[in-house]
Amino acid sequence: MIKVYYSPSCSSCRKVRKWFEEQNIPYVGKDIFGGSFNEKEIKEIITKCIDGTDEIISPRSKIVQEQNINFDDMKISELVTFIKNNPSILRRPIIVDDRRVQVGYDPEEIRTFIPRARRYAELLCSNSCPNFPDCQTAKDRSSQEDSSLNEFETN
Repeated sequence: MIKVYYSPSCSSCRKVRKWFEEQNIPYVGKDIFGGSFNEKEIKEIITKCIDGTDEIISPRSKIVQEQNINFDDMKISELVTFIKNNPSILRRPIIVDDRRVQVGYDPEEIRTFIPRARRYAELLCSNSCPNFPDCQTAKDRSSQEDSSLNEFETN
């Protein structure tokens, strides 16, 4: 399941949520200031970051600058608590799926969240085709491709 962590006042966050809705890709939206942003979710985000906290924490955040915080010196539990108590330090939006994290709205990068079968179908057929959304041939081919890829990945 895709999760989008956002701030209601963030224009990039609104773009990301709109994009997922236009693509008919289900996601769970989580307002980081809404009170339901919890430690488990923060740990999930941190563990999926490739570049550590630099990827998700804004060094220009007021609290980071005022307190001259060095996140590299914090234990994970301290970092999680700090983020939970100060969600404004996070870059936004943060998009998370089973394998990765993307921060911000990038029209090219966000396409990686389109399901693989649909990306394959798009390669086979053009969006300009009036039958594209309901094209059974493209669906069949993308299902075959998914089966082949799944078989390849398990070997």
